[in-house]
Amino acid sequence: MVDRIDDAVIIEHVLISVSDKRGLDKLVLTLVRINPHVKIYSTGGTFKAITEILKEKAKDHLIQVSAYTGQPEMQGGLVKTLDFKIYLGLLSETYNEAHRQDLKRVNAVTIDMVVANLYPFKKTVETPGVTPEHARANIDIGGPCMIRAAAKNFLRVASIVDPDDYEDIITELEQSNGRISLEKRFKLAEKTFAFTAEYDAAIAGYLAERDFDELSACYTMNKGFR
Repeated sequence: MVDRIDDAVIIEHVLISVSDKRGLDKLVLTLVRINPHVKIYSTGGTFKAITEILKEKAKDHLIQVSAYTGQPEMQGGLVKTLDFKIYLGLLSETYNEAHRQDLKRVNAVTIDMVVANLYPFKKTVETPGVTPEHARANIDIGGPCMIRAAAKNFLRVASIVDPDDYEDIITELEQSNGRISLEKRFKLAEKTFAFTAEYDAAIAGYLAERDFDELSACYTMNKGFR
């Protein structure tokens, strides 16, 4: 059991992967302004968006997740952040010497902040004509795993799932010289688990309302074994 932690944690390594990009420009520019050494790890469309936000500064602050992990993304972007180095960086504890050795062994960094929101499942299934296959394709796997890991380790990681919280986060960063307090990390963890619970409930509710004929109509099914 952990018995020693830091109250205010300086934000040095940030993992960002968002579908909803509202306010992303202000958050990213604030992170870079407050901490000139901050590193931002990102994927796909978010990486492209942050590149455009940072422009010439991107080379100093922005790192593609696949370049960090050494593992290319799965075709179609189905696997991007599900990697040992990422979760070691999320779940490791500050004063655990064994964890420090694990980080050193694979040349990993501790991730201090995760900014993520998920594939828009509810919006997808509310679209006229949507099929169970459209819904299935919009079930996020890596995102919930990532934000749950960050929220579990609120001991030192800030998990941000709502763009409406960016202003409050920016204020705290500015007032505390780039640090996030334990109180704030704990509140963000509460919100994260409520968010993932609602997300999973939406998926379960949608699937419960489908019948097999509606599902099977989406596919051409092979009858035999391969």
